Amino acid sequence: MGALEQVDPEVAAMIRHEEQRQQTVLEMIPSENYASAAVIEAVGSVLTNKYAEGYPGARYYHGNEFVDDVEDIARKRATELFGVDHANVQPHSGTQANMAVYLGLIKPGDTVMGLKLDAGGHLTHGSPVSASGMLYNFVSYGVDRESHLVDYDEMHALAKEHRPKILVVGATAYPRLWDFKRAREIADEVGAILMADMAHIAGLVAGGAHPSPAGLAQVMTTSTHKTLRGPRGGMVLCDRDLRRQIDRGVFPGSQGGPMMHVIAGKAVMLKEAATAEFSQHAHQVVANAKALAASLMDTGMTLISGGTDNHLVLVDVRPMGLNGVQAADALEAAGIVVNSNPIPFDTLPPREGGGIRFGTPAITSRGLVEEDMKFVGQAMARVLAAPTDQGVLAAVKREVQEICAKHPAPGIPA
Repeated sequence: MGALEQVDPEVAAMIRHEEQRQQTVLEMIPSENYASAAVIEAVGSVLTNKYAEGYPGARYYHGNEFVDDVEDIARKRATELFGVDHANVQPHSGTQANMAVYLGLIKPGDTVMGLKLDAGGHLTHGSPVSASGMLYNFVSYGVDRESHLVDYDEMHALAKEHRPKILVVGATAYPRLWDFKRAREIADEVGAILMADMAHIAGLVAGGAHPSPAGLAQVMTTSTHKTLRGPRGGMVLCDRDLRRQIDRGVFPGSQGGPMMHVIAGKAVMLKEAATAEFSQHAHQVVANAKALAASLMDTGMTLISGGTDNHLVLVDVRPMGLNGVQAADALEAAGIVVNSNPIPFDTLPPREGGGIRFGTPAITSRGLVEEDMKFVGQAMARVLAAPTDQGVLAAVKREVQEICAKHPAPGIPA
């Protein structure tokens, strides 16, 4: 019996239940993945005991010689992996990374441009319910109504009209590639800093399966879980001349003591992401997403933008007589976990959404390949065609559990 079972058997049981859930369902929320056992071990280490406000060599507490080493190696690995001048590995999340950039580079009330929420943008790209939208004057660009691709002509026109200090590219629900070069040209024309929020695609970028914004975006932010398969956290990567402003935006600007145990997990993740095995995995994530998209289109589903170039797929479920919540609930009952999501030019409220968002990072980490995607696509179609048929839901759930048993989730005790 472990210490947790002895001290708090109730919480221990809850964790065991979650381990079982993760092992027996297809986790397809594109922002979720499985951290390795090594990452989990680092995050559960004694580094959680240490306060380390400040930065290596300039802490506000004593006793930091070893945690300095941990943060230094994480920063070094991040700069080498992504080909950038400077890395701040302290942000507690991708949201905090974005807010730290704004705080470090601009003033409240300044103008920023980002992607509309229903077009795939993130809350921190100017949503009025987010601090980003409360503190800064956000102007939103969108996607083309027919193709659902980012409308760079609109981005250009809005940038010339509003002269933003920062132009944000990147998304939380956009299945296509970004034209970072075009965006940099627009940013340069109006004197803006180009910021690439690559929270969703960072692992694909690291593995060479997606174009990198490095060398074009002066600032890049990311979460460290999702496609990177690390611990929950964030990072900011930037050009050398912005490093002091970025660091001040993180600490003391937006957060206090860093979570050194999580930074250790980030360091391990960055080492893993620099391997040939991870590169192969990243390419498999994209190959699986494309195969899954094809399988879904074969069943007659309506995919936003008509497919995918990355790790995620966005489906319009309104033609099936459903909203996003209804579709996600039915799929979860069958052992397939996705999330409801707004779609471009949505006619439903955000809490319902006209679509569902899902992807292949976690199921690829389990070892599923293209040939498995036909089963996944057909299983999803069966559920969505009969979302209240308990017989169908039970049958699909059994099939899901069978494929999960053949492909155990990594990093979770058997």
